Order: sequence, then C-alpha cells, then structure tokens
Amino acid sequence: MMFGRKKKQVSQDTANESPQTQSSQPDVSGADPAVRDVPETPADTAGEARAVGAVDGPRDSVDVDDLGSMVDLGCVHVRPAPGMELRLELDAKTNDVSGLQLGNDDGAVQVQVFAAPRSSGIWDEIRGEITEMISGNGGTVEETDGTFGTELRTRLAQTGPQGRTVFAPAVFAGVDGPRWFLRAVYSGAPAIDESARAAFDECVRSIVVTRGEEPRAPREMLPLTMPANAEQGQAGPGEDGTPVDDDLKPFERGPEITEVR
Repeated sequence: MMFGRKKKQVSQDTANESPQTQSSQPDVSGADPAVRDVPETPADTAGEARAVGAVDGPRDSVDVDDLGSMVDLGCVHVRPAPGMELRLELDAKTNDVSGLQLGNDDGAVQVQVFAAPRSSGIWDEIRGEITEMISGNGGTVEETDGTFGTELRTRLAQTGPQGRTVFAPAVFAGVDGPRWFLRAVYSGAPAIDESARAAFDECVRSIVVTRGEEPRAPREMLPLTMPANAEQGQAGPGEDGTPVDDDLKPFERGPEITEVR
C-alpha cells in the first residue's frame, strides 16, 4: 500500500457549480444547493437507522469493534488491497483532503461520503440526477444490479483528438447508511471487467464510515483527514521511485477503454 498526494484547484464546494465551470465535467455528486443549505432537523433524525445496503460492507463505525489495522482518514477507515495505491486529493487553497481514490495499473475507484437524513436514503434520487446529467451531455446510462445494489453503468461523452467524440466507461455505485451516503465511481478496467473490479469491490466493502454527531446539511461531504504516517512524511514515491500523484478523472478519456466515433 502506498500513499499519494496531489494538489487540486477545486474545493469541495465545486459540487454545486454548473458543468460549464468544472472543465465540462458533469456534476455527479448529486449536490443541490437548495438542499445543502438546509440543516438537518430533529424530524430528519427521528426515524430508525437504516441498514446499510450491503450487509458485508461498507459498514458504520458503531458496527465495528476494531479499526486498528485500517487506514484512518477521519470520517472513513479503509483497508486497501495488496498492490493497491491509496491516493488523496488535496484542495490547493485549504490543503484539506478533498478526495479519496484507490487505484492500481488496471484502474481506480473514487469514494466520497456525504451526510444524509436518517429518515430516508438518497441514492434513488441521486441516480436520477446523475442519469439526467450524463444523458444531457451526450453520454449513455444503464441502470443495473451490482455488487452494492442498483448501480449505473455509463459511457461519458467527451471530445477527443481532432474533435472526435470519445466515450469513457464509468460505473456509479451507492450505499445508503445511517445518516450517511457513500458513492463509489469505478473507472478504467473495473468499469468494464467484473474480474478486474473484484479487488476494488473488496476495498469498498472494507470501508467503515464514522458519521459523527455534528449537524450537517444533507449531501454535505464528510471531512477527510490525512493519515498520521503521511503527515509525518512517510507518504513517499511509488515502487519505481516516481511520485504517486495520479488523479482519478472518471470523466476524462482513458486510451485503453475509450470508443471513438
């Protein structure tokens, strides 16, 4: 397992910006400014805690006795598979961790966790928003049954060389937990090959979410922190001595998986 860090010019609040202000990438966070600005009320938390969509993970911290062997990222604990790199994105302005990625030579999965009301899940609603956004940008979306329940298999339309349209496959999976929602976006080989995806699914299953008791607006991203060993300077280069700073860009063309028309 290796840590990588990369500065990003985009803050967490860019989930609310229009697609045109995000390098033509569709807004797939499902964030709605009208929803984000409404704090969670007692009525939101009055219902019974929902069971996590996949009983074998991701899990809530109250259901886990020992987190000692996992990487502590604040609201998330994760156990990367052997040979998997843990990549963290840093906001260039605040130096805060703004993204979590797990990747290898085959591809990557991007994981984000958001606050959600206890009374109801939000994945059904967010799926509709993602579908509308990708379709509106010329891509295609198919709703299927996946590892963690209903997921979206998509082909994201982008402008390639010589102005040709290329399509980058990506799979969007979601898990509704008690007062939190986890979204995983698979790109590269894991988006088209079930055998390549298996190791990434295991990493996502290993995740333990610590929601905390702080009042948060629905869809507000839960805060991530740098692992202690990385903060102490142990986040270093990859096995070949080069820095591990690759960003997962699920909406940008990957030469090994794109279709050209």
